[in-house]
Amino acid sequence: MIQHVPNLLSLGRLVSVPIEVWLILEGEMTWAFWLFVIAGASDGVDGFIARFWRARSALGAYLDPVADKALLVCTFLALAKAGHLPTWLVVLVVSRDIMIVGGVLLLYNLRIAVVMQPSFISKVNTLVQILLAGGILAIVGLELESFEPLVRPLFFLAAATTLASGAVYLAQGWQLLNAPPRVPPPVG
Repeated sequence: MIQHVPNLLSLGRLVSVPIEVWLILEGEMTWAFWLFVIAGASDGVDGFIARFWRARSALGAYLDPVADKALLVCTFLALAKAGHLPTWLVVLVVSRDIMIVGGVLLLYNLRIAVVMQPSFISKVNTLVQILLAGGILAIVGLELESFEPLVRPLFFLAAATTLASGAVYLAQGWQLLNAPPRVPPPVG
């Protein structure tokens, strides 16, 4: 039974995405903040359970990052629509993710094997984006305006890490596209 818990938590996070967007667009920022916190906590819990109880699965390998990305990107889009995030930053974040997905699809169609391993800068980028979205939700939803000076620098840090992470993925994709074809060893 425990082997299914990480996938159920990831699925729950994915299901929470439209609720999160709706809460933000309706101005229910306190509820949006707490849902974002619960979703983030579920990500940590599902990862812990998957590692500790060796409950990793092929489905989870896809479902977990899709749920994480969907929550973060949709939260960014909703925060921009609600006027809490600058459009230029959201365009940058979404464009990077579209580039990554497009690159993976291109490599897949060219029958080039891709093993998705996030780079260090990509992990930093995700952390900064989470802190930025959570910080804005906390400032608006919990009326913590005094934290605004702490969150403002995250706009530029998110932009810088998004650009750096995109460049790393672009370089990795370029290497895969230009690598010599792998020839299977002779039999015999």
